[in-house]
Amino acid sequence: MEEKKLKTIIVGPAFPLRGGIANFNEALCRAMNEAKIETSIFSFSLQYPNFLFPGKTQFDNGKPPSDIKIETCINSINPFNWIAVAKKIKKEKPDLVIIRYWLPFMGPCLGTIAKLIGKNIKIIAITDNVIPHEKRMGDSLFTKYFVNKCDGFIAMSESVLNDLSQFTSNNKKLFLPHPIYNIFGEKIEKQEAQNYLKLSHDDNYLLFFGFIRKYKGLDLLLEAMADERIKALNIKLIVAGEYYETADPYLKIMENNNLQNKVILKTEYIKSEDVKYYFCASDIIVQPYRTATQSGVTQIAYHFDKPMIVTNVGGLPEIVPNNKVGYVTNTDSKSIANAIVNFYEEKKERSFIENVQKEKKRFQWDSFVNGLIDLYKSL
Repeated sequence: MEEKKLKTIIVGPAFPLRGGIANFNEALCRAMNEAKIETSIFSFSLQYPNFLFPGKTQFDNGKPPSDIKIETCINSINPFNWIAVAKKIKKEKPDLVIIRYWLPFMGPCLGTIAKLIGKNIKIIAITDNVIPHEKRMGDSLFTKYFVNKCDGFIAMSESVLNDLSQFTSNNKKLFLPHPIYNIFGEKIEKQEAQNYLKLSHDDNYLLFFGFIRKYKGLDLLLEAMADERIKALNIKLIVAGEYYETADPYLKIMENNNLQNKVILKTEYIKSEDVKYYFCASDIIVQPYRTATQSGVTQIAYHFDKPMIVTNVGGLPEIVPNNKVGYVTNTDSKSIANAIVNFYEEKKERSFIENVQKEKKRFQWDSFVNGLIDLYKSL
């Protein structure tokens, strides 16, 4: 007798919403369908009210994915909508609902949907953060409300897995590393990427990629760029990502240290089809974060075979073995500068790239899907 096909619904952001979590959900949906698990996404019609969103727009103006089913229906601030969405999910009769949880603001909405789905449907939360980078009143209350409605948990860093114990005694939790993003096209030659971005082939390039907030530590990297040793190495920093706060502190560091000609600012949302050019044009990717859990940026770097410099916070050292695929530094500008100088003076690029190509094998989507299904079967 043929085994019943598992049916799954992912609850979380997806196209036309943009960003790393939407990208992940679409990639996970695709990977599960490829594994013969019938999967679709229930996404948000209203994710954040505009006054709560720090960027310019929440929406991607590219083409919608044609190979996955996305239902745009969740309103994060309307309780009547939560009831309707839960009914719609129950009507689909899934065996498993996977809910993405990344912000306490979403706790009431996602927790209520999980509660109303009922006991016959298993619920696994993929928890990006349970303790947010930027704390607000009500965070713990909202997270506890959500967490208590779930049957099992996946964390993509050991630090988040440990944080979960502050909110639940449930031991049905699993660490699975963030898989590699494979949605931004294949890598291209460095020279071709630099030509596309109109960059000189005579310079060396670092890349800071992603939205800009204080916890991302761009100020530390700019201060590292002021190091006289780096100035002597013909290095330029590309900053590719949108400001989610005022630009003034960063521009002031640049002005005070005469970095205007050493920093290339592309401070806007980078379209998916352009991501490959920024990574492939660069020698090494720098993530000078003050706090972190896991990071999609590291997995884009792995996809494009790029070495990395990360700080010793959250799950980053688990993903980037020190002095093998890059460097793990302290969260200060001197340590970051030392790593940059060592990379160029010791000519580490080639050996790091070879190690990246070996290391990336442990971050495959089929491993993530298999781990998720094993957790489901244990519930």
